[in-house]
Amino acid sequence: MSASQSSQAYLQDSRNDNVQVYVNGEFVHRDNATVSIFDSGYVCGDGVWEGLRLVNGKLIALQRHLDRLFAGAAAIQLDIGHTRDEITAIMFKTLEVNGMTDGAHLRLMITRGRKRTPNQDPRFIIGGATVVCVAEYKVVDYEAKKRGLALFTSSYRTSTPDVFDLRLNSHSRLNLIQALLQALDAGADEALMLDPHGFVASCNSTNFFIVRNGELWTSNGLYCFNGITRQTLIELARQNGMTVYEKPFTLAEALTADEVFVTGTLAGITPVRKLDGRTFDVSQNPVTTQLAQWYQNYLNNI
Repeated sequence: MSASQSSQAYLQDSRNDNVQVYVNGEFVHRDNATVSIFDSGYVCGDGVWEGLRLVNGKLIALQRHLDRLFAGAAAIQLDIGHTRDEITAIMFKTLEVNGMTDGAHLRLMITRGRKRTPNQDPRFIIGGATVVCVAEYKVVDYEAKKRGLALFTSSYRTSTPDVFDLRLNSHSRLNLIQALLQALDAGADEALMLDPHGFVASCNSTNFFIVRNGELWTSNGLYCFNGITRQTLIELARQNGMTVYEKPFTLAEALTADEVFVTGTLAGITPVRKLDGRTFDVSQNPVTTQLAQWYQNYLNNI
């Protein structure tokens, strides 16, 4: 399987071969960065994470990412063991150690910590949370982005909050990986997923938008990721006078849309060229192009 058409595709950079990774207070070469096989994240995906983009020395939407991180940790009763300021300092120290000032992507991963034995019960934790921060040089592959993504509607549905709340940035992603594998087997790049009621929800790793008659449509947000780029784009569109609907809509309405695109931290806005065999002309997507310009202006002025 090639990752060149992934929604997370990026240009390879040899500088990443020697990055230093933060692991519980220490910096180690990426090849030597390890956590225990008894760690909660390894044992059962018990943890939360954030992915942040570095542009011109600034971590984009930092406070919103921190809000989501601490809200997610509180929801699963995970004691991060650090304040917001301390977590911020860890991220910027990771960037500093690696000499990164622009064009980087940072992944902060926090699990409940090491356990006495591999099981689900949080009472078997030894010590505090495991905190890992990985920074890499990552810029989007613009040629891949220009070509656009092919999506396949998966038979796997997004889950309800009482089963698995996608708005928590949980380490556990197995159902989303299953959806992606189904899409890859169908020759697509990413999976589109419906909600439990059969309406369009999101993709397996990105948020999904359509354009119909100059209007921007996205799901009601109940069964999709709490995407920070998603929310930023909604706000930018409304600030610039565009009509935006956050509402349930059908796969048929997506298939007959004028334009389709997805959003994510690394790539921002990526056009969709195909959905379940329906082709979209990514060279004729004026609304997507305008939205991308507004988003770039936002990045330039942070």
